[in-house]
Amino acid sequence: MNFNFINLQPYSNPQYFIYLLIALIPMVIGLYFGKRLKIYEAIFSLVFIFLIFDGTHWQQGVNIILYLIYEFIITFVYLRYRTKKNSPNKTWIFCLAVILAILPLTAVKVLTAMPVGTVPFVVGFLGISYITFKNVQVIMETRDGAIKEIDPGTYARFLLFFPTISSGPIDRYRRFKKDFDKAPSREDYITDLQYAVRYLFQGFLYKFILGWFFGTYWLPKITQAALTVGNANGGLKLSWWVLAYMYCYSMYLFFDFAGYSLFAVSISYFMGIHTPMNFNMPFISKNIKDFWNRWHMTLSFWFRDYIYMRFTFFAMKKKLFKSRIRLSQVSYFLLFLIMGFWHGLTWYYIVYGLYHAMAICINDSWLRFKRKHKKQIPSNKFTKWLAIFITFNVVCFSFLIFSGFLSQLWFGWQ
Repeated sequence: MNFNFINLQPYSNPQYFIYLLIALIPMVIGLYFGKRLKIYEAIFSLVFIFLIFDGTHWQQGVNIILYLIYEFIITFVYLRYRTKKNSPNKTWIFCLAVILAILPLTAVKVLTAMPVGTVPFVVGFLGISYITFKNVQVIMETRDGAIKEIDPGTYARFLLFFPTISSGPIDRYRRFKKDFDKAPSREDYITDLQYAVRYLFQGFLYKFILGWFFGTYWLPKITQAALTVGNANGGLKLSWWVLAYMYCYSMYLFFDFAGYSLFAVSISYFMGIHTPMNFNMPFISKNIKDFWNRWHMTLSFWFRDYIYMRFTFFAMKKKLFKSRIRLSQVSYFLLFLIMGFWHGLTWYYIVYGLYHAMAICINDSWLRFKRKHKKQIPSNKFTKWLAIFITFNVVCFSFLIFSGFLSQLWFGWQ
């Protein structure tokens, strides 16, 4: 076998699925007969994870091993502290555990933002963000008392659940463990298989057909036209081609990312694990809040539950703000600023986060105004579709910012 053939990046090409589906057959047969082949599943997962990080990606493989050892130490030391009899549950110890858990991801974001060649070694690995979110979630729920014990084997499989390792969705430990601890009934598993096949074909449509059309075929042509016309115009270098880029990139981003997510959910269902869906028709959202309840849902719900809500409760407890409206606005800006920094330490990611925070604050103000003047403001099919149209364009403009194209257009770099 050719050595270059060994390295397999998740869902990168149709050929990848041939090996994957063949390897899934024993697991599918076992689940059909009501048995979860945990040993085979563990070997199967480790082999495919190894094939992600072997060859030229071996340094990432070393990084993930060191990372897991580090995170396991933090998690289980904190678990022992929390489950110890008469544990005081001190806030500073909890905060320290969370900071230490996030530290590797923070270091990766900072180091990768440095000029090329500055860092003489490979930092991070594919999927470090999603594994970190899972780990921090467990620490937080351990502090709350929702998680009282953690099985090391199940926890390792939860963190390294290979269908979701590269691009999510972000599962929750208790939900994952419930599925993993027992095999579904035959009737339920047949239903799972039906969904798995449906999501697999839908993923192929999204990723390899629509995503290819918008991202590989059309987007480069529009990009070149926008740059050519923009440089000829001078000033802000804006043209109708920038608008075309905005819509084309938005479609590409959705179909490519939603395709990846569908593949992850599909393979999870083949394995008898109900990984949550990540997208729910986001482009028919009626407002920006509705959008974030439909777009990259597992990430947005994670940020909502573990950043927005916790900061809000903390601020209310400490009485940092007299006005609840002001508190929610500050919470939104904190939330989306962190989300922007998480995407990367570049101006357009940070502006993207601030833009969405501002959009939600404006949306909240409109909803309050609408409730007060309910009788004067019409509500019908036209206003519904107008709301969808406005939200769609607000979102697409945010994706134009997110893409970094404006940085390329104005400054010549991304």
